Amino acid sequence: MDPCVRVGLSDLRFRVFCFELNSHIRTCFLVLYYGSFFGPRGQHANSALEYGSRISRSIGWSNVDNGEVGESKESILGQEGREDGLIPKSFPICDDRHSELIPCLDRNLIYQTRLKLDLSLMEHYERHCPQPERRYNCLIPPPPGYKVPMKWPKSRDEVWQVNIPHTHLAHEKSDQNWMVVKGDKIVFPGGGTHFHYGADKYIAHLANMLNFTNNNLNNEGRIRTVFDVGCGVASFGGYLLSSDIIAMSLAPNDVHQNQIQFALERGIPAYLGVLGTKRLPYPSRSFEFAHCSRCRIDWLQRDGILLLELDRLLRPGGYFAYSSPEAYAQDEEDLRIWKEMSALVERMCWKIAAKKNQTVIWVKPLTNDCYLKREPGTRPPLCRSDDDPDAVWGVPMEACITPYSEQNQRDEGSGLAPWPSRLTTPPPRLADFGISTDMFEKDMEIWRQRVENYWSLLGTKIRPNTLRNVMDMKANMGSFAAALKDDPVWVMNVVPEDGQNTLKIIFDRGLIGSVHDWCEAFSTYPRTYDLLHAWTVFSDAKSSAEMCLNQCGSNLLWGRRIGDNLAQSPLRLFLLVWRRWKALRGEGEHGSVAREPYHSPCETD
Repeated sequence: MDPCVRVGLSDLRFRVFCFELNSHIRTCFLVLYYGSFFGPRGQHANSALEYGSRISRSIGWSNVDNGEVGESKESILGQEGREDGLIPKSFPICDDRHSELIPCLDRNLIYQTRLKLDLSLMEHYERHCPQPERRYNCLIPPPPGYKVPMKWPKSRDEVWQVNIPHTHLAHEKSDQNWMVVKGDKIVFPGGGTHFHYGADKYIAHLANMLNFTNNNLNNEGRIRTVFDVGCGVASFGGYLLSSDIIAMSLAPNDVHQNQIQFALERGIPAYLGVLGTKRLPYPSRSFEFAHCSRCRIDWLQRDGILLLELDRLLRPGGYFAYSSPEAYAQDEEDLRIWKEMSALVERMCWKIAAKKNQTVIWVKPLTNDCYLKREPGTRPPLCRSDDDPDAVWGVPMEACITPYSEQNQRDEGSGLAPWPSRLTTPPPRLADFGISTDMFEKDMEIWRQRVENYWSLLGTKIRPNTLRNVMDMKANMGSFAAALKDDPVWVMNVVPEDGQNTLKIIFDRGLIGSVHDWCEAFSTYPRTYDLLHAWTVFSDAKSSAEMCLNQCGSNLLWGRRIGDNLAQSPLRLFLLVWRRWKALRGEGEHGSVAREPYHSPCETD
């Protein structure tokens, strides 16, 4: 049974309000209601509501006049004498202790449910979503005193401490220049565990090792997408942006808690994830360059399965930069690891492109020729012919080498144009979906016009430079993001796992994104995206109304981060109201966010 099929449309009360922007765009606001504020009743849910209701009354959010708490028997749509009789009301507020809740990456859930996980395989850092009785349908509040986040590019170097009130990394990594507390701000000098004196100098050093022109790692546009595993607070990825390189910075919610939250608050692309037992949510041949700087990963475990996952993600001729004691230390253990790792990558047909000081850079082959010349029985083996290297959602990793396609073999590489031409040049993998060059170009033009129309509508409502982190919830070929190329934003292009896996086209255009199941909460902290784009997400969802509700309201936003974070996903309750685009401003007096539950307008056809 489809896990989303829990509520039928016949069980819902709903109203839709639409208005025409022009002949091409119609924006609708959907108000739906099903059941009570919470799912199955229980002490867990009621205690959270009780605590949250006390908090909401104390700060003036509550609309419950009688002061009672617990499960609401009242519809969120009240009778106020209007002709339609419908007035939207606010959601209950979650417990303040859940202000950083990530529903499917909640370690408390793992402890409470006593999941049997193999810690050595990092299963406890992988996604484990709550069962219905443990879900919340309430708004996650911001921390007290929350301020409108710093604007880009200033945010790369400093954020408000009150927005992420965690300073343990500043103390723990004080000798490595990760971050420094200065008054009411947290400052990021650009350092890292391996590059204390700045990511910019380290990046130039990597480019110099590879003899790239002007010590620029983008190599005249040939390197565009980078995968930084174990990224810390993502200073490496942040400093790559000035070179027209976009990095997917990945780290788990581990002992360095909040590192990805800091990265996203800075306006740097990042994602919560781990190299554990499941494939990462990216298709094969997505990145030109992978990077691990003191990432503390055992690359030799389970027949090299984690290194083979990295191999799956790298394009033909892609690089892996590895800065770690194993690359240079002379003690017995490090020498053993280096010897075994060197033997493994040699069997994988990688070669050393450069090795200097404390860093080694390997390069993948351009074709399958080396794989075919290996001795029979060589391990790791090539993956089975029926293995789909682009099937990633919930798919276990395999300890095998992903061979290249016939097109890669024929082109002796990926066949991609350099950046920025890559963005508008039809990529070879369009043929996998039967998409012609003409269809690709028409899609670009349609989205160029739509984005122009968006800004003509929203331009007077959004203050300059207030948007930085953007999510396209159903990105198709990435043309929405492509139309934003000249704006100071980056886009997380999400491709729903139950549709065509066009994410490889998005990566081939020099953009980034992730596969995701919108029946579940996204792997991010609350308050991390400024704008959600949900074109056709509602109208194309067929399995249930509950899935439709989830698409636009999962676990994202507050204040300038347009909308609200709903802890529950999938949802039994979702309210989407039009308040004259008030949420798009999101600033209260003196620069702090007005403490009122805003609701995000999402576009749909």
